[in-house]
Amino acid sequence: MADNNKNNGDLAFTADLFKAADKLRGNLEPSEYKHVALGLIFLKYISDAFEAQRAKLLTIENADPEDPEEYIGDNVFWVPKTARWSYLRDNAKRPEIGVLIDQAMDAIEQEPSNEGLKGVLPKNYARPTLNKTMLGELIDLFSNIGMHDSTDKARDVLGRVYEYFLSGFAGSEGKRGGEFFTPRSVVRTLVEMLEPFQGRVYDPCCGSGGMFVQSEKFIEDHGGRRDAISVYGQEINHTTWRLAKMNLAVQGIDADIKWNNEGSFHRDEHPDLKADFIMANPPFNISDWGGERLADDTRWRFGTPPKGNANFGWLQHIYHHLAPRGTAGVVLANGSMSSQQSGEGEIRKAMIEADAVDCMVALPSQLFYSTQIPACLWILARDKSANGHRDRRGEILFIDARKLGFMVDRVRREFSPDDIAKIADAYHRWRNKDHAEAYADQSGFCKSATLDEVRQNGHVLTPGRYVGAEDIEDDGVPFEEKFAELREELEAQFAEGRLLEGRIATAIGGFFRND
Repeated sequence: MADNNKNNGDLAFTADLFKAADKLRGNLEPSEYKHVALGLIFLKYISDAFEAQRAKLLTIENADPEDPEEYIGDNVFWVPKTARWSYLRDNAKRPEIGVLIDQAMDAIEQEPSNEGLKGVLPKNYARPTLNKTMLGELIDLFSNIGMHDSTDKARDVLGRVYEYFLSGFAGSEGKRGGEFFTPRSVVRTLVEMLEPFQGRVYDPCCGSGGMFVQSEKFIEDHGGRRDAISVYGQEINHTTWRLAKMNLAVQGIDADIKWNNEGSFHRDEHPDLKADFIMANPPFNISDWGGERLADDTRWRFGTPPKGNANFGWLQHIYHHLAPRGTAGVVLANGSMSSQQSGEGEIRKAMIEADAVDCMVALPSQLFYSTQIPACLWILARDKSANGHRDRRGEILFIDARKLGFMVDRVRREFSPDDIAKIADAYHRWRNKDHAEAYADQSGFCKSATLDEVRQNGHVLTPGRYVGAEDIEDDGVPFEEKFAELREELEAQFAEGRLLEGRIATAIGGFFRND
């Protein structure tokens, strides 16, 4: 797990809590156990918030602590008596505890005032394969989560515990787990770059909802109002959608998150939405996305995406949903920056010529639970002359962040707060017309390039081409990634018909000398 002091502030107990809970899972797979643990954390949250509100109502004259309406007004879920944590805690050692938990989940969903939780909560704790002693021990463990007096503090503590557990299970499950969780430091980078203070925030493949959580935390950190943004999302995986709904409920975030098994491409649940901010981490390089059924879709403004790769489908779907002054941040595989296959190069060229691309960020390897494929950030803008920033038309900022980050364990890297600030500050200095510090290119890190320079590079958007990257032996990038990137660049240049035989020999010869 990550260094807790770097990522969880004063909640240093979360790592120990996760380790203790993880020890109890016995023979359960992480993918199964995660729903057991997260469901109980959710119950703990809504019950604690309910009890805090109930205690408050008992001190108010003429207030009725048994009236659900007294809770709805303060965004607190009504919890029936048999679903309250105190009841489950008192019965945790009974062999039928699984049945009691299922009944608690069902009672919460059936309460008319809890309409937003319908069909969301897990209700399979009574299954014979689930160890009931473990369930009782988990209830005892979660009962010891230190709480504060106010519901807001309770939400903060349990929300961050929930987020930490999501991260922990993503790490335990590897590729499968990472599909529903974007690492916090990557999300935080996007949020700090885009600064979603107010307006409509959208994620068409929202996973467990981390983009929304970090957006609201950003607003709180900067003294804004949580209700200044409206949240919209869609998720194709029903289990992950349920995780998102619970995660956002724990965080106290009211969001319009839709699910269907067709996905955003084929059944867009927010067809008329024009968002001020879009942040997304689509699955990389998806080949079976059904593009052949969408050949004439109105979203393909810059060209029809290839049937064998959804990357440019995601970019165009997201651009389609941007408001006239909207901005978007999208995590994609590195290949999207240089690929010439199946018309992708022409789509990228059209996007560049339309001035849709604001900034490109090359990320270091090993940031993600789900893939070792090198990734990048695309920052898109509908109008580069608007939104209170300086006129950036005809320019693209390139940031090479591959040297940033620290290893949290043998296999995964994270950005530190300083790393995130370095990336976001470079973008803000370049973009903002009234920034206190003037922007300047920094060799090996950032470069403001004109469209003519990008044209001279065949509309390839790899930051290393523009920032004057340092010598290869100093960059700390693994051999496999460097070789893959070199191969991508060589293939792209071959496709452009601009690479001479002597340059090939020089590039490859220098590469192997440095390694």
